Amino acid sequence: MKRAKHQDVFAAQPGKAALDARQLRKQAGDWLKLRRADAGLSQADLAAKLGLKYYTFVSQVENGFSRVPTELIGAWADELGLEQRAFARHLIMYYEPELHRLLFGAESKSK
Repeated sequence: MKRAKHQDVFAAQPGKAALDARQLRKQAGDWLKLRRADAGLSQADLAAKLGLKYYTFVSQVENGFSRVPTELIGAWADELGLEQRAFARHLIMYYEPELHRLLFGAESKSK
């Protein structure tokens, strides 16, 4: 079955949820960048400590194009000198806001 021309246009445009998720990832990235700077690490330093092949992955996370992978949350927190549980909880607030709300209730992102 052939799609109508207008359907392709709508399929190519991100919805409100996608835009909100992208904005939240960017906010998480800004927070992570500040924590990295507080730890005195460059993107390359952090990537090397995490065993990442490319430091540009850290850049992608900090710019909101990617997320801290679940399997690296603990190590990422350690390298930034942060407590793992609090770090993970804070990231969930950005990456999975509805899950965060269900688990912890409504909270401000200003921490």
